[in-house]
Amino acid sequence: MVLALGIAWVLDGLEVTLVGSVGAVLERRDTLALSATEVGWTGSLYVGGAVLGALVFGRMADRLGRKRLFLATLLVYMMATLATAFSTDFAMFAVCRFFTGLGIGGEYAAINSAIDELIPARVRGRVNLAINGSFWLGAALGAGLSLLLLDARVLGPVWGWRACFALGAVLAVAIMLVRRHVPESPRWLATHGRLDEAEQVIADIEAQVYPARPTAARAPSVRAFHAAVSPSVRDVLRLLVLRYRQRSLVTLALMLAQAFFYNAIFFTYALVLTRFYGVPDGRVALYLFPFALGNATGPLVLGPLFDAVGRRRMIAITYVLSGIGLAATGWAFTQGWLDATGQALCWSAVFFLASAAASSAYLTASEIFPLEMRALAISIFYAVGTGTGGFIAPVLLGALIEHGSREAVAAGYGFGAALVIIAGLLALRYGIDAERRPLEEIAPPLASGRHEETG
Repeated sequence: MVLALGIAWVLDGLEVTLVGSVGAVLERRDTLALSATEVGWTGSLYVGGAVLGALVFGRMADRLGRKRLFLATLLVYMMATLATAFSTDFAMFAVCRFFTGLGIGGEYAAINSAIDELIPARVRGRVNLAINGSFWLGAALGAGLSLLLLDARVLGPVWGWRACFALGAVLAVAIMLVRRHVPESPRWLATHGRLDEAEQVIADIEAQVYPARPTAARAPSVRAFHAAVSPSVRDVLRLLVLRYRQRSLVTLALMLAQAFFYNAIFFTYALVLTRFYGVPDGRVALYLFPFALGNATGPLVLGPLFDAVGRRRMIAITYVLSGIGLAATGWAFTQGWLDATGQALCWSAVFFLASAAASSAYLTASEIFPLEMRALAISIFYAVGTGTGGFIAPVLLGALIEHGSREAVAAGYGFGAALVIIAGLLALRYGIDAERRPLEEIAPPLASGRHEETG
């Protein structure tokens, strides 16, 4: 289940890294002849599609079920990324990137809900962070593909970038075959009155994991759940603003800050290396490997601490330290103290922390709101946070890079650093201690009649 669902972040990492790796190649006259600003716009349109996809498919995941949606969103992604490989100009490429983002955004809402509803409370933090961190396995895969296929001895720049996107669609087909066997969330089934199906899912899982375990020792019956209909979008917004306003403020701050922080760096990674350090187009992917390694290992190493030390403390530590690290790296960049390798290593160290921080934002959004509105709540915070921070960051940094001033680029980094520091401090003060607690204790289902008034 973890492998089949967690692959969503691998796909996202693959897509984002491909554009980062081939961004400079797409500026060539024998490819699509994009400008640096147009490369930035394709990143922003991808994020815009992800925002819309999260809202649309997130609402459907609460109404129609997690499984239907994580199959449908994968199909949307597969078709869009295949179409990207056949782009002939900026307009077509931009539209294809938008629809690719549409599928990925829908994945976030349906899959984060399913994961949290199937993972035991005692390890929910580390598992969720590890799965979100698998984005960087996709990033490494994207870097490797671009490095190989852009090589003139293989396909070269003209055809290599097209093959990269086509192979993403091939990977999606393989994932579709595996994902068909992932069960529906028994929590979702129970709250929609399908109690027999919910108990059968649990029995099937336990029979595989504990084949010799006595029936009496198995998990409590799902019949304690109350059947309920999904609240309307208006009701969900009212609940977020009134009943859960403090939680909503913290979650929004975390999502917005990490979105700007990540997209400011990652969508313009190749442009910084080529414009300021003279790295050849075909060698950019080499510098993505240490960056991806730092990002992938951060959640794996730090993830257990989110369950042991606690959510609020670890969120604050990772957010604040990553902000300080980026500000320091921006200062070194303006002073000319770094070469291309040094810049990549500094970013790797910063994002070792930032990757765990960003993953914890998705963890927070997925575990502190009631089951009946969980997917839509994830979608709303992803949409507002990513739609604001993620859409603005690539365009802003792309324009600053095209301006050619190191000081201007560093100022953009400084703004992102300030956002994550503020978000970390808010989480420390107003966050929820959700570690090792059942989801129903953190946020009782709406149908239960129990709830937090303002938390």
